[in-house]
Amino acid sequence: MDFDFNGLPKQDIDAINSMLPKDHKKNFVFENWSKTFTCAPKLYLAPHNENQIIWIVNFAREHGLNLKAIGSKLSPSDIACTDGIMITMENFKRVLHVDHVHSRITVEAGLTLHELHEILTFWGLSFSSIGSVSEQTISGAISTAVHGTGINYGCFSSIVKDLCIIDGLGRRHYCSSVANKDLFDAARCSLGALGIITQLTLQCEPSFRLKAVQVPKKLDDILDNLSSTLASAEHVRFWWFPYTDDTVLWKANRTIEPKNPLKESFLTDKLYGFHYYQFQLFLSRMAPNRIPAITKEHYKNRFNKKIEWVDDSHKVFNFDCLFPQYVDEWAIPIENTAPVLRYLRKWINEEHAKKDGVRVHFPVEVRFVQEDDVWLSPCYKQAICYIGVIMYRPYHLPVPYKKYWKAYEDIVRSFGGRPHWAKAHQMYYDDFAEQIPKFGEFQALRNACDPNNIFLNDYLKRHIVPPGIANSKAISAKADTLTSYQISKL
Repeated sequence: MDFDFNGLPKQDIDAINSMLPKDHKKNFVFENWSKTFTCAPKLYLAPHNENQIIWIVNFAREHGLNLKAIGSKLSPSDIACTDGIMITMENFKRVLHVDHVHSRITVEAGLTLHELHEILTFWGLSFSSIGSVSEQTISGAISTAVHGTGINYGCFSSIVKDLCIIDGLGRRHYCSSVANKDLFDAARCSLGALGIITQLTLQCEPSFRLKAVQVPKKLDDILDNLSSTLASAEHVRFWWFPYTDDTVLWKANRTIEPKNPLKESFLTDKLYGFHYYQFQLFLSRMAPNRIPAITKEHYKNRFNKKIEWVDDSHKVFNFDCLFPQYVDEWAIPIENTAPVLRYLRKWINEEHAKKDGVRVHFPVEVRFVQEDDVWLSPCYKQAICYIGVIMYRPYHLPVPYKKYWKAYEDIVRSFGGRPHWAKAHQMYYDDFAEQIPKFGEFQALRNACDPNNIFLNDYLKRHIVPPGIANSKAISAKADTLTSYQISKL
């Protein structure tokens, strides 16, 4: 950190010192999990309560500093980066209320999903659907519309029943479907652009177990029978292996059967499926033409079989994402699933036919999510298929991925695609203004909540702010006149 304390009043210095993290380092550098983005904030603070967050917001505004709150650093983009003040929500981990009648829980925003699984288990509750990993904080998960899979289950933003947020003027707002509804519908997926979420109430359900069945399946069999496949289980996803027509089809349903956990083999899953695979990908950086053979080998040796298991729901939903990676994921209208995957397969196969064509890693992950009414959610008013592509970074080393990403994004964009907000992507303000029905309303509300632009960073400037405003320190809207979006303080 290189903030200049000269000239600051003693009470400000004391306030800053009282909020330094336990693992405070003089020259803190933020780095995300996959080590693809870094930044060096001037201040890195760990507030303990809302009053301290309000103080930080006011301090940032008075000193012309940008401000970002971070969770667990999982996002494979620069959405959390800033050169101003960065705050960690690691001290916001209290359980505030449990409503057994309605299966709801109110918690502070810094809890990770892993921590919440343990808490919910204690209270006899579970999330109805979650994603593949649980390292994220709950506020990070809802702010980027993190999702699981199941055509009757929404993303994390859709299960929020109310929340509290501190805006760019240091005002605390309570909002729900009946109080400050516009702010509620915007803040449930706001990318940190409206303020800092401090607490929220989440809709859960009584604890349950899932029985998962995983089977090999041909891609065209799934695509030709997609409707019946999706209706055949409560939760469905599949992984396609490029250079083949092979997939792994995963289905899961609620069950009262006794637990029969997935049994992992150290030899097959850890030594071969993790360490040897990473070494193979490391060697393929010098010999990329080996990648198709590696894909076929691993499908044959690890995935070409049926397996079943029963376990607590979150243990079935989650799986090991292996080592650091570049990830791109877009949402498309569910009816476009088959043409998008077939066009992607066609492009990959055409590249494979070229001596120096692009070579890609497995798998391509495909999931399905129910529509919602969250303004910036990719699922706004439409059922969605999420398609995720991946390029691993063996031993944190770079691999070529940009041509793959461009081809993939060109395909999904042509079928009405919208990017997953947590991922790095190439869609910008004008694109979103045309694609997202409530984008204009979100802009007006952002202007009201953050007239001094303290929550802007490079990510938000690229993707959601008009170019003319992105380089401006202030917006002309008066702080006490919130256009048509009236916000009341609690």
